[in-house]
Amino acid sequence: MKSFLFVMFCFAFALAEDELSEFISGSRRFTGAIYNQLLVDNKENILVSPFSAETVLALTQSGAKGDTGGEIRTSLHLPNTAEKTEAAIKSVLPTIQSEHCSLVTANKIYVENEYPIKEDFKRVASDVYQAQFENVEFAKSTDAANEINKWVEEQTNNKIHELVSPNDLDASTRIVLVNALYFQGNWSTPFDPRLTTKAKFFTTSDTTVDTPTMYKESEQFKYYESEELDAQILEVPFMGEEATMTFVLPNKKEGISILDKQIDKVLENPRYTKEWVQVLLPKFKIESTIDFKPILEELGVEKAFDIFQADFSGIAGEKGELAIAKVSQKTYIDVNEIGVEAAAATDISSNENLPPTADKFFIADHPFVFYIKIHDVILFEGRVLVPDYE
Repeated sequence: MKSFLFVMFCFAFALAEDELSEFISGSRRFTGAIYNQLLVDNKENILVSPFSAETVLALTQSGAKGDTGGEIRTSLHLPNTAEKTEAAIKSVLPTIQSEHCSLVTANKIYVENEYPIKEDFKRVASDVYQAQFENVEFAKSTDAANEINKWVEEQTNNKIHELVSPNDLDASTRIVLVNALYFQGNWSTPFDPRLTTKAKFFTTSDTTVDTPTMYKESEQFKYYESEELDAQILEVPFMGEEATMTFVLPNKKEGISILDKQIDKVLENPRYTKEWVQVLLPKFKIESTIDFKPILEELGVEKAFDIFQADFSGIAGEKGELAIAKVSQKTYIDVNEIGVEAAAATDISSNENLPPTADKFFIADHPFVFYIKIHDVILFEGRVLVPDYE
């Protein structure tokens, strides 16, 4: 059986505004669906990049025919044809760039030596997804895995390691599709590292851990109090303000389950107002490895994994020649005061211009949900049950 493994971690054809909005809305629904699947039997912190998954899966559906492609588009809430999906991706990719943040979204396709990829797929992969091709010998699994992992490390500033194991590759592997997503942004205004102290974080209503906690005395933020979610929502901008990180904090110490059950509403744009807010936010790191295959199967992607039903003849060969063998993602996030030194030096206020006393208090001392987005496209989503910063 020939197979392809695809892994992920971390123009002239423009969409009309309503079509772009439809794509972003579908991406948001896919984000919620992925999060819901990750909640099953999961009592740990969560970090996932739905956009990375969506991008490499969209690339795959460009070479999928018939029901195989239809299942992928339906399950991911993509537009209903390959052509519309490709137009959407081509329109979206430029919108998530920011001159103030470092964002790398890179696609690469590793192909078995002399395996004939169809020219139409090569064109779409290059023109739409800006994907590069490279030939490798998968039978030499250690060398091939090292080559793929080296590229991923380069694209992610050395944050993602060993995405591919030699055990994932063998002589039957024909194609590996990889999406690497890396984001780094400095807060629009810094958290002063001198104000970071150990504080108690309630993992339950009566259990605490001590964790490094950042403090901001008072600043204007987009802020909303949701009665429906019984939660506070705070949007913290990165420099340039195209990219933001949103924190959704339940009012109750053990209210995270309420958010988990209504994740689609958590991801909706709230009716923000600008408020002076005092903020306490724990520093945290999350590293995560996710097996996407069972998740995608639960969402309705079935034929793509079945060699007898999969039709990727738009990529190479005939129906029944290629099927997806594995889908995995590694992610990493580090939330701290890094990158604020230059901003702190230019953001010193004179005594005559001190901010007013805070009207609102956002004290993230118990589990919360977060997501990072650029121009309404969600790049990362997760939750913190126990802050870990080592």
